[in-house]
Amino acid sequence: METLTKESVKTLIKPRIADSHKGNYGHALIVAGGVGCVGAAVIAAKACLRTGVGLLTVSVPQDERIILQIAIPEAMLILRNRTIEVLNSYSALGIGCGMGTSSKAETLLSAIISKIDIPLLLDADALNMISNNKNLLKLIPPASILTPHPKEFDRLFGIHNSEDDRRSTAIKKAQEYNIIIVLKGHKTLVTSGGAAFLNTTGNAGLAKGGSGDALTGIITSFLAQGYTAFDAAKIGVFIHGLAADLSLEQQSMESLLITDVIEHLGMAFHSI
Repeated sequence: METLTKESVKTLIKPRIADSHKGNYGHALIVAGGVGCVGAAVIAAKACLRTGVGLLTVSVPQDERIILQIAIPEAMLILRNRTIEVLNSYSALGIGCGMGTSSKAETLLSAIISKIDIPLLLDADALNMISNNKNLLKLIPPASILTPHPKEFDRLFGIHNSEDDRRSTAIKKAQEYNIIIVLKGHKTLVTSGGAAFLNTTGNAGLAKGGSGDALTGIITSFLAQGYTAFDAAKIGVFIHGLAADLSLEQQSMESLLITDVIEHLGMAFHSI
């Protein structure tokens, strides 16, 4: 098992081209947010934009659209009930943050998994819905990224008694389903095809709601920019943790908010 370091991640990051335009950096779609959880969509969207994507559209329910457009005017918006119509016109899709697990949400997720032809990241409620309908696991497209925390992972793949056991299962399941698994936690694991990397950045200040939403936005951004799924996951996990570490120059682990982390993403890039 290898480790993610500043030196190894630096070799993966593509330089920004001087005469480029927004079309060079992809158009991400994030399906997130619902009643009482629109903040998840806002957090994912801000993190996505802060990590270099050219364009971003966010899919939210109609009643929640005003919150998103006021909170983050840089993002475009599509209503949730129109998402499937334009699915494959984007460069990459991240889905799940705060969207709920209603029957409508599960119907949308099933349609996306069966019809999608672009890179896909599944997080949070998307994973919970798959846990409730394990048949969907077999339908997940190859090279998709799953980003479970330990409880979500155990709902998907069974109860584990230790983190070592959980990591061992993650490596096996990533191979079995031909996917990338980002097993979040202390020293987050990123695994694909038998290869496995442990992250070396991050701190306990990230042990708060919203951290996973930001990671979804970050990795989706790199997917949309044309990085391979495995590289997008590795870079995203490392930069997410590094920004959290740099935030401690101004905050404590107790006071750290995920919005502080997003504001330090620029410093993380500079540091690398």
